[in-house]
Amino acid sequence: MTEPSQNPIPPARPVIGEREIEAAVRVLRSGMVVQGPEVAAFEQEFAELVEGRHCVAVNSGTSALQLTLMAMDLGPGDEVIVPSFSFAATANAVRLVGAVPVFVDIERDSFNVDPAAVAAAITPRTAAIMPVHLYGHPAAMDQIMEIAQRHGLAVVEDAAQAHGASLNGKPVGAFGLAGCFSFYPTKNMHSLEGGMITTADAEFARKLRLLRNQGMEQRYANEIVGANMRLTDVAAAIGRVQLTQLAGWTEQRRENAKVLDSRITALVTPPVADGAQHVYHQYTVRVPGDRDAAQAHLKAQGVGSAVYYPTPIHRLKPFLDADGKPGPWDLPETERAATEVLSLPIFPTLTAAELDRIADAANGAGGAR
Repeated sequence: MTEPSQNPIPPARPVIGEREIEAAVRVLRSGMVVQGPEVAAFEQEFAELVEGRHCVAVNSGTSALQLTLMAMDLGPGDEVIVPSFSFAATANAVRLVGAVPVFVDIERDSFNVDPAAVAAAITPRTAAIMPVHLYGHPAAMDQIMEIAQRHGLAVVEDAAQAHGASLNGKPVGAFGLAGCFSFYPTKNMHSLEGGMITTADAEFARKLRLLRNQGMEQRYANEIVGANMRLTDVAAAIGRVQLTQLAGWTEQRRENAKVLDSRITALVTPPVADGAQHVYHQYTVRVPGDRDAAQAHLKAQGVGSAVYYPTPIHRLKPFLDADGKPGPWDLPETERAATEVLSLPIFPTLTAAELDRIADAANGAGGAR
């Protein structure tokens, strides 16, 4: 067993280097700080990740989801199929436009939405399917797209955790009507705060641009009712610097995962589906026994960890029914995952010694009681 470290390893370690600082200062000195050339350049450069799709930068990943549903004109009476095993923003966006989130179960291995459960949940009111590429592992998009096409449904990808992930060579964010990314500080790349919407539909992209900017393209010539969800040029400049480093960071995350896969034997390490390129936003293991004890053991050894997510969305207060109960949902894999998952450090700046400490601590945690 490793000895406790004087320098604990955190669950995540955002990267803010001199290049990011210099980019922010450069924009601040320019005086062009909102919806200017940096945002436009960031959008153009991010398009290379998603097969050249139109990209629309916004102020957060949640805004990306909400604006997409607004641009689809979804509202009361519409249903959107979502996994319950995700961050609340996935379902919040549905509720914010007045639509109804319909929760479905996940696959055991990938933690992503189960295509069979999606197919079974479709009703005449279903308007869209919102798969989440959880932890950086792509959802089963080939099957989901086939289901959507068969029923004439839109697909909105929640790719907040999956920058650069792909399935059978096709990048996430390039499958559905739209893909929604987050640039929160702990994501694989960030802009401090921000988001991006990707779409192959030029008219849809134009509508998104109107919606993010009070419904106007030309100043004071408002065409529709919109909001203020713009990304600042300071954030875009930071995002552009981060984007240039994303490929290298992603490769390092994968190398770190290989080390942990090969070393951890006492916990269930995350499998990767055939054809999937995982980008390891999180390295999430399963703890079949006492997770609290395992987490306490890791902490005692100076290794941070986190639970994403301890409470499925359908059990959160805003999504309970009128009787304060979680509704009619039967989600056994979701419930199981919520009691077993534990994410270990995987960020790209981990050293070889830190990876050894994480693996040793994880193996000790597997026997913790």
